[in-house]
Amino acid sequence: MDIKVLYEDNHIIVVLKPQNVPTQADESGDLDMLSAVKQYVKEKYAKPGEAYVGLVHRLDRPTGGVMIFARTSKAAARLSASIKEGELEKKYLAVVTGTLRDKSGELVNYLLKNPKTNNVSVVPATTKGAKKAVLKYNVLEVAEDTSMVDISLLTGRSHQIRVQMNYQGCPLYADVRYGGDKVLGKGDNLALWAYEIKFVHPVTHKKMTFRVYPPVEDKPWSDFHVDKYLSISKPIADMEY
Repeated sequence: MDIKVLYEDNHIIVVLKPQNVPTQADESGDLDMLSAVKQYVKEKYAKPGEAYVGLVHRLDRPTGGVMIFARTSKAAARLSASIKEGELEKKYLAVVTGTLRDKSGELVNYLLKNPKTNNVSVVPATTKGAKKAVLKYNVLEVAEDTSMVDISLLTGRSHQIRVQMNYQGCPLYADVRYGGDKVLGKGDNLALWAYEIKFVHPVTHKKMTFRVYPPVEDKPWSDFHVDKYLSISKPIADMEY
């Protein structure tokens, strides 16, 4: 895999995860991001044995966008702690089918994952094993039968955005698992992109922001004016540090 590195130092490495690549090794046996980043670090810095790279957050396999990995155990622990404390912010662009009832709002649901099917469902709050899921959204633009939505995750549940949007009657474009492909986008990539991540550097304590474009030339992104909303000043990433 040709790793696209947005930033790296002795403590962290920020990369662009392609769509349809698993975050870490799974039963498919396909090359995953964690293994690819480890190989990149090992080769670039001539590390003997296996290079240390810490996984601190995940993206679903069909989701692309910006990811951060730790290069030391100390950085991994501090980044993990910042996620638990809500200090690491992740923002997504999604294209959903149809139009949400409200242009902006907060969605609060309780989700339950079926370990056998790997599907996630919205369930009553009293359901055993259910986890609270919260996100904020803002509809940026509407194009015919689809809407581009800016989403901020307040919790990090499995398949959260896909499930909560589907529950609103607006499944994500080309979402095979949660019904989006039955409406629009059959055969296309899932229209979900992790476009921004903000965090405090685990060692220098400087605030850092990274943004990356979705594949704007591909459907359904090409139907929207993505440039108008992201305002990325550099081709790959807009960095503040």
